[in-house]
Amino acid sequence: MIQIKDLHFAYPRQQALFDGLSAHLEAGSITGLLGKNGAGKTSLLKLLTGLLHPSSGNLSVLGYIPKKRVVPMLNDVFLVPEEFYFPSISISDYCKAYAPFYPKFDREMMDRILVEFELHAERYLHKLSHGQKKKFLIAFALATRCRLLVLDEPTNGLDIPSKALFRKILAGSLDEDQLVIISTHQVKDVENLIDKIIVLDNGRVIFQRTIAEISQKVNFISETSANVEGVIYSEAVPGGYRLIVPNGGVQTEVDIELLFNAVTNGKKIG
Repeated sequence: MIQIKDLHFAYPRQQALFDGLSAHLEAGSITGLLGKNGAGKTSLLKLLTGLLHPSSGNLSVLGYIPKKRVVPMLNDVFLVPEEFYFPSISISDYCKAYAPFYPKFDREMMDRILVEFELHAERYLHKLSHGQKKKFLIAFALATRCRLLVLDEPTNGLDIPSKALFRKILAGSLDEDQLVIISTHQVKDVENLIDKIIVLDNGRVIFQRTIAEISQKVNFISETSANVEGVIYSEAVPGGYRLIVPNGGVQTEVDIELLFNAVTNGKKIG
């Protein structure tokens, strides 16, 4: 679905942001795109959706070259940006105006999600709170049934109940032919959804594994001491330490935040 090979990109008069970036993503996955501030997560999402253009390298999305922004690709790709603007119209009128751009738009799904998010179709978008606007945009994105959904910090602005509802709705609204990419710093908000992880650092993909592959290789455990045989990475936490150790035969839940810290500190995982 997405092929990235030896991708190079730089903003004018700035050092290269990506210098030989390569990655491969297939449908049927919710992929977490992680990286430190300035690693280029949002820029990569814009490259994937054709809003930015690479200087060199190969980039293919759904079999199309994103920078050409051909209609068949735009019909099947939806980006939920971190920052957005809505016109002064109602939810209902927005759907009437924009749903026709997406041939697979599911009105029944849209209505169902609006009810779950407690959003009335006659509410005016410009009068909603930031969190309510974000919930509407997520609802619309899911209802498009696009094969590629790109979500940039989707839980920013959501309260705790809404974050839980977002996870439930996203998990129950996807088909096997869809790919979701979530770029976020709020790992705890989405770690139960993610089944593949990509970590960006210094212009390259430094880690790309599925959750299943990670859990087969290492365990994530809590101990009162960091002096554990074979420990790969450790962090002090209240009451002791969180550790990454070689898999001891019993799989544990993947602590994505701890994993990210380990990988960006140069530790080899799997």
